[in-house]
Amino acid sequence: MVEGLNPRIGFAIAAGALGSSFQHGYNTGVLNAPQELITGWVKSHVCPSVVSSMTEAAKEHAMEYKEMLNQNTTVLRDWLSAETFALNEACDTNCTIIWSWTVAIFCIGGMMGGTLCGFVSSRLGRKGGLLLINVLVAIGATLMGLAKYAGSYQMLIAGRLVIGINSGLNAGLAPMYLSEISPTSLRGALGTVYQLIITLSILLSQVLGMNNVLGTEDGWPWLLAITAVPALFQLATLPFCPESPKYLLLDKDDEMAAESALSWLRGTIEVHDEMDEMKKEQEAMKLVPKVTLKEMLTNGSLRRPLIIAMMMMLAQQLSGINCAIFYSTKIFETAGLNAQESQSATLGMGTMNVLMTFISLILIEKAGRKTLMLIGLCGMFLMTTLLLAALLTFETVPIMSYVAIVAVILFVVGFATGPGSIPWFFVTELFAQSGRPTATSIAVSVNWSANFLVGLGFEPIRLLFGPWVFMVFMVIQVFFIAYVLLAVPETKNRTIDEITAQFRK
Repeated sequence: MVEGLNPRIGFAIAAGALGSSFQHGYNTGVLNAPQELITGWVKSHVCPSVVSSMTEAAKEHAMEYKEMLNQNTTVLRDWLSAETFALNEACDTNCTIIWSWTVAIFCIGGMMGGTLCGFVSSRLGRKGGLLLINVLVAIGATLMGLAKYAGSYQMLIAGRLVIGINSGLNAGLAPMYLSEISPTSLRGALGTVYQLIITLSILLSQVLGMNNVLGTEDGWPWLLAITAVPALFQLATLPFCPESPKYLLLDKDDEMAAESALSWLRGTIEVHDEMDEMKKEQEAMKLVPKVTLKEMLTNGSLRRPLIIAMMMMLAQQLSGINCAIFYSTKIFETAGLNAQESQSATLGMGTMNVLMTFISLILIEKAGRKTLMLIGLCGMFLMTTLLLAALLTFETVPIMSYVAIVAVILFVVGFATGPGSIPWFFVTELFAQSGRPTATSIAVSVNWSANFLVGLGFEPIRLLFGPWVFMVFMVIQVFFIAYVLLAVPETKNRTIDEITAQFRK
């Protein structure tokens, strides 16, 4: 068995991470497959008269309404009356706006949740916060699951907002809990578990969204409501796990409860060394004032690690990964694959993401955080260059369409090597207990804000520049490679006290 790992801490990791990071990953990827089904349903409620007129026109030309939607603008102009054609164009624009809000509101919820996680983790504790916010999952899953039956796209948008708030809170609380219950030798590996479950749940959402599973007219409400199942798992298991020992000692000043929690997690009563280490941190905390947002921004020993934590989060989101995931099917189709081949390639990409995150989990305590981050970013830069070359030449050189597929899949491998998992727990390693909730709150909010801006800005820039949009990501990747190389410290096998001491010099 790996040193420090035992069945109890394994149970606590599963209870703390499964229900929380699932919400984050699953709801990031779940709308990718059923987009046409949901926009079709929205259209039938927003513009029933237009849909009715188009159905009639489809019958006149001996075809189904869905086939009618695939006709080009010239054909539709000939087949429909001028009034119906104009109404249809306006309706499509409205539906696109509604769809954009449905996708983007999840990130807005994430930002809102991120700003609250410092408050929730300090008031309710790490475990208490994780348990309570499952109320949001229940509300979100109910709204999304019943939206179709109630005939209300507003319910769908509201459900996405609520589940986004839950995911933003989880993104701060779960890595904090995992980091604080981990022995120093396993802190990086257990911190990576959060991202591993995100990748698994994105893959699951892609598989369940396939048109022969739940990606159907009747199935998509269930596809969205399934997000409640892991929350039930967490509610059934996490109450049996202890609160974070660090929270109990350093925030609540309850030494007996902290020692009891630590003994449970380590499977032994011989926890004096770790308790002494936490007590040293407690004594150091008493010498400094309570860390407020103002203190975080004005005190150099806190501002430096905060900037590093924020830059690591930006490196994750601005590297182009969400564009690879959101638009993977489009990228594959642009590269000349048909719809079925594109879906298979997207699933292959998701599978590689899971496998490489798992390998990163094994390597992180050997190679270190900084090394894996640099390897990942360099790999992503090379693959973005290759993808750009492939998208510019595939029409004249057919083999380049397959090079594009390889480039996107290896791009995801680079992301999963380091930038995918490390930023989530790295922020918890840079700060002592007093500053951790505020710093995590800021870093998680920055992550979700960047996620939102990339989702919002990628499509307009792509329409403007075509494949050259990837040049933007190449410039950003080079910047972050230089930043990590020059400014980011290695935290492998170092105690929190040792890490924070270097910022006080």
